[in-house]
Amino acid sequence: MDEKRIHQVFFVSVLLKGLDAAAEIVAGLALALTTQQAILQLVQWITHNELIEDPHDFVANSLLHVAQSFSVDTKTFYAYYLLSHGAIKLVMVAGLLANRLWAYPFGLVVMVLFIVYQLYEFAHTHSAGMLALTVFDVLVLYLIWHEYRLVRRHRGATR
Repeated sequence: MDEKRIHQVFFVSVLLKGLDAAAEIVAGLALALTTQQAILQLVQWITHNELIEDPHDFVANSLLHVAQSFSVDTKTFYAYYLLSHGAIKLVMVAGLLANRLWAYPFGLVVMVLFIVYQLYEFAHTHSAGMLALTVFDVLVLYLIWHEYRLVRRHRGATR
């Protein structure tokens, strides 16, 4: 693959990370501003028809159970987690898209930390989604490292 194509893949993957960061921030804000009762009512509304059709539906019952046991502390943790995770990624994405030299090592550290956490979560949940996210993040990590080498080489040549 030529350098132009690798840069395009880097750019698109960073944009996807930016969209993900924005979604996490919106979800974190929504969660922070929503009551547990509203969450329970939403889940009851979503699962109502499915539970009428099949009262033993695993997914619907699992969602309902989670909503019923969703504490203030749990809600606060997830709101904070989503907001902080999204904000960190948004800073990384903004720096990378602006081609700021500090953003590359920052992005590498952030991605490594996210990957380590995701592997920890995967070890406990065996979630295919978590595995797919981790594979994508490994690709993004490689692309950041590749771009960083090119940027440093280019900046060193112009001095």
